Amino acid sequence: MFGAGYVGLVTGACFADLGHEVVIRDILPERIERLQAGEVPIYEPGLEDVLVRNRDRLRFTLDIADAVDGADLLYVAVGTPPTASGDADLAAVWSVVDELPMDMPGRPIVVMKSTVPVGTGKHVRARLDARGLSGVGYASNPEFLAEGSAVADFKSPDRIVAFEQRDADRVVELHHGIDGQVVLTDVPSAELVKLAANAFLSTRISFINEIANVCELVGADVVDVAKGVGLDHRLGPHFLRAGIGFGGSCFPKDVSALKQLAGNEGYPFMLLHAVWEVNELQKRRVVQKLQKHLGALRGKKIALLGLAFKPNTDDMREAPSRVIAYRLLSEGATVCAWDPVARPADFIGIELTDTVLDAVRDADAAVIVTEWPELATLASAEVRDAMARPLIIDGRNLLDPEATQAAGFAYEGIGRPSHASPI
Repeated sequence: MFGAGYVGLVTGACFADLGHEVVIRDILPERIERLQAGEVPIYEPGLEDVLVRNRDRLRFTLDIADAVDGADLLYVAVGTPPTASGDADLAAVWSVVDELPMDMPGRPIVVMKSTVPVGTGKHVRARLDARGLSGVGYASNPEFLAEGSAVADFKSPDRIVAFEQRDADRVVELHHGIDGQVVLTDVPSAELVKLAANAFLSTRISFINEIANVCELVGADVVDVAKGVGLDHRLGPHFLRAGIGFGGSCFPKDVSALKQLAGNEGYPFMLLHAVWEVNELQKRRVVQKLQKHLGALRGKKIALLGLAFKPNTDDMREAPSRVIAYRLLSEGATVCAWDPVARPADFIGIELTDTVLDAVRDADAAVIVTEWPELATLASAEVRDAMARPLIIDGRNLLDPEATQAAGFAYEGIGRPSHASPI
């Protein structure tokens, strides 16, 4: 397994849990040292337990020769972040391909787990052949793990997608013991499935956020609207929860990558342009809501509650909290922030607190940015009395508006009137 990040570490650990011998290789010495010492470098519920019970089937190394020695499958799970142009940066993928030893016995298979642009498989195959590694197989096996539930997602997948050839059969066999529908297809289709799935989920989020903004204009409740829409069996309720926009390592990157892929082929994917713009604007609406209640924000103290892009992870990549925090600083506000697991070292000029109460003390407003369970009881007398002004901007529609106002708070959610019913 090349890559010990979210995807590689979870996938490798779960394969070991299925009874396979797994070697995980990374190029970061500090990450490998922590894993060898029994530490888990990322926050992911259930992952530590899987690592502990499979310590005899898992090894961690910096040495590529050690990693591939005797390996049947060579999983590539390295990062493919967006470049300045929006294209996926495949430098880490090519590094793995170019470093593969020439004397690997048998027919090992390079399996692409990283999210890559359509056409990458063809180029990898050509690169392997050019290096004299025509005996090395290639398959695509995209990942569909959601941070915060990645271990459960691996064990109970909606689908297992693989490139249809003899190499794909070995990939499917590797998943024996997992009950998931298998989709065998060609490499370009396998590569596009992941991008299309995440782009569509992102579209649903941006759509319901647009509906929420209309609800605010006409006095409707987006929670009730989403419930009514979601009961349609053709649509379903998933990803129809209004808020302050999506973030993380997948949705923004995959929307950008698919939009760029289409553009490179001469097709302007206008829908995804709109999805992106809606998401960017949605984060900034929080600042507008604060200005509506407080006027100019210079000199005001704002508490941001939740920093990670979603609960049950410490991932700060593309987190809405970043945009909100620095927009507030640019308006002259003082910003305090709390998160139970995310402690970003690069939050310059922002005070990180250990408790919710410390964050809201003397604050002019509290903003729920991430829907951590600990915030469900935010509307308490203790919090109200600690604040300079008991104002809550609920960026995730976590609280009951009427109960929050009855507790002595001014309240504003996303697309919810003050008389809204409980969720």
